Amino acid sequence: MGMTGTRWTDRLGRLGGAVYDAGVEREWLARPTGRLLWGTDTRQLYAAIRTIGELPGGATVLDAPCGGGVALRGVAPGLRYVGVDISPGMLARARRESARCGVEVELIAADAARLPFPSGEFDLCVSFNGLHCLPDPAAALRELARCVRPGGRVAGSTLVRGAGVRQDLAFGALRRLGLFGSGGTLADLRRWLSGAGLVAEVTCSGAVAYFTAWTA
Repeated sequence: MGMTGTRWTDRLGRLGGAVYDAGVEREWLARPTGRLLWGTDTRQLYAAIRTIGELPGGATVLDAPCGGGVALRGVAPGLRYVGVDISPGMLARARRESARCGVEVELIAADAARLPFPSGEFDLCVSFNGLHCLPDPAAALRELARCVRPGGRVAGSTLVRGAGVRQDLAFGALRRLGLFGSGGTLADLRRWLSGAGLVAEVTCSGAVAYFTAWTA
């Protein structure tokens, strides 16, 4: 009997996530791959992640969607890290990554567009390279903005459409495979951030947009 569409999508998503995580966990591999596929300098990703470790001891960090836990490499001892992902497979990878990094984590299965936390619970909310995989990235940003405390920070990165023909072709192929959502352009990202009530600084490296934002 053939595999159903849902089972095929789930398996393909786990495979795609495993391939992505295997690359992003190895900075020496991520650099040429990022440059070739997305025209980006992945050193910016790792630099953005390292800013998590600048938080004072006792600070709280929400990562949604956390994927395989790429942000864990920036988490310093004494921080409370909460990772959220809708995929059990990604949460399992994040759990293994936390053990490799020696970081204590809380991992929760939930939809990034409907986060199960009170408003203003976290000092920092992050989302690295996950928003373009979601069906409604604008809703996920609204939830991150809701969950961050007044004066806290929302930061992350996402692939955007419109950066170049090669990048758009790659984005479209991954969307047809069910690994990406519809995504958006740089202008869309700015609109989503503004619509979430955030004042944002946005920069681009190839097809990857980086944002740091605060509540308005």
